[in-house]
Amino acid sequence: MGSVKIVLRKKVNKDKKYPIAIRITHNRKSSYMLTGQYIDLKDWDEKNHRVRKSHANAARLNNLIIKKMAEANDKLLELETVEKQISSATVKGYIRQEYKSTSFFKLADKYIDILEKANKHTRISSEKPMIKHFKEFVKGDITFRDISELKLREYQSYLKSKRQVSQRTVINHLVVIRTIFNLAIRDGLVDRKFYPFGKGKIVIKFPQSVKIGLEESEVKTLESLSPEDLTLPQRHALNIWLFSLYLAGMRISDVLRLKWSDFQNGRLFYSMGKNNKAGSLKLPEKAQKIIDSYIGQKDESEFVFPELKKIEPTNVKATLKAINNADKKFNKHLKAIAEMINLGKPLKMHIARHTFGNLSGDIIPIQMLQKLYRHTSINTTISYQANFMFRDVDEALESVLNS
Repeated sequence: MGSVKIVLRKKVNKDKKYPIAIRITHNRKSSYMLTGQYIDLKDWDEKNHRVRKSHANAARLNNLIIKKMAEANDKLLELETVEKQISSATVKGYIRQEYKSTSFFKLADKYIDILEKANKHTRISSEKPMIKHFKEFVKGDITFRDISELKLREYQSYLKSKRQVSQRTVINHLVVIRTIFNLAIRDGLVDRKFYPFGKGKIVIKFPQSVKIGLEESEVKTLESLSPEDLTLPQRHALNIWLFSLYLAGMRISDVLRLKWSDFQNGRLFYSMGKNNKAGSLKLPEKAQKIIDSYIGQKDESEFVFPELKKIEPTNVKATLKAINNADKKFNKHLKAIAEMINLGKPLKMHIARHTFGNLSGDIIPIQMLQKLYRHTSINTTISYQANFMFRDVDEALESVLNS
């Protein structure tokens, strides 16, 4: 009969700390497997095989020890039942392989590779840092079994207090973990009973956000700014913002990808990058005036606006990076313009879409708005436009107060 014990190996690392290890003994032969945790010698209770309370994370480490011991014992009993002659090294190999296969961050790397092959570079740019934040929180690797409801609640507190992010950003971080956890279940790396999400556990629910767009008078103030009022970079940023507004809040990624060949007979033909929905719009006169002001910059690259002209069209990563950098640059100039006119509201690129929603209100039928926004589902349009449809509510309130 074999045995499993947790010990502190007397092999100091470069930080002068000692590794906590699993010692597997069978037929008087022992093998050691490191847990990945290192502590000072003074923090180890040799008699009770546990971390002393003097260590800042004693409770967490001792819980980890108990879990590792239980898993190693279960595997030893399972193997001894199947095989009469088994070495400690064999047990160690099975346990190590199990730990390795259930590594969250190993599967996270595969998940990023999947996105890479699918050219989902926008998602990679947002989700890869979230995976990094989780790794920083757990201080190394973690198995799927160790991603408990309690661990995720601690992570939420960490994101809010240490990283000072919004509740919506916290939920985005949890969504990434949930996605990778679901992949692990699908691939048989972890049993569904360890799933920390769902009713009675961690529930993914996005908080409602308030979308504020500009009023018609505020847009007219922006349109009335003369070239002498702005620097050239500010004028360019405002042109991009207004062009986006005039095309129903077209996303900046789509605006910057526009080519002269996309404009034919006074119409714009393009496919939206987010969902590849193709369509055509008659170019409004105000949008045409902006386009005409860039004809003098026309060159062999075919791009209307300059941000992507020096980027190789097939280089998706470089294109995405250039768009992100342009967005930051535009927002900086738009903020300066907002301060100049005492706007009193945030002025960023995505506010152009909110502004179109605010101006359209309940004037345009929802089915037509779905076409303009190029939403795949009309429910998305209804949910989005609900942020800007106030007339019925306002009239109901007035009817009570003025009765």
